Amino acid sequence: MVAARTTPVLVSVHHYELTDSTTDEAFREAVGEAETRDLFDLPGLVEYRFLHGVKGAREGRYAAQWVYESREAWVELWGPADAPLPPSEYPQRWRVWEDELLGPLLVGEADDIEFTTYEVVDAGREE
Repeated sequence: MVAARTTPVLVSVHHYELTDSTTDEAFREAVGEAETRDLFDLPGLVEYRFLHGVKGAREGRYAAQWVYESREAWVELWGPADAPLPPSEYPQRWRVWEDELLGPLLVGEADDIEFTTYEVVDAGREE
């Protein structure tokens, strides 16, 4: 059994729309390069994974799941939901990921991707 958390965990799901010329290999190489360079070593980011759709609306397309230890940690990195930080104020490691590795593979700007941030539901916790 997992102990109840005292602070809610946030999960962001980012959907990536790759250019027609971007291969699966190029995307996976970019992720590998980012991992080698520790670009995802961000305060409060406790887990991440990259996903490839196998069925449904996003079949054949990529996404990423980013898990944060708390809402506070997420706000510290990206700003509050109603007043997000501009990309120029993102952590340097994240800017390298978006600008050098991810951005060239995407249709549009890296900061304009579709994403949703969720608060993990804990049925045993009262608000």
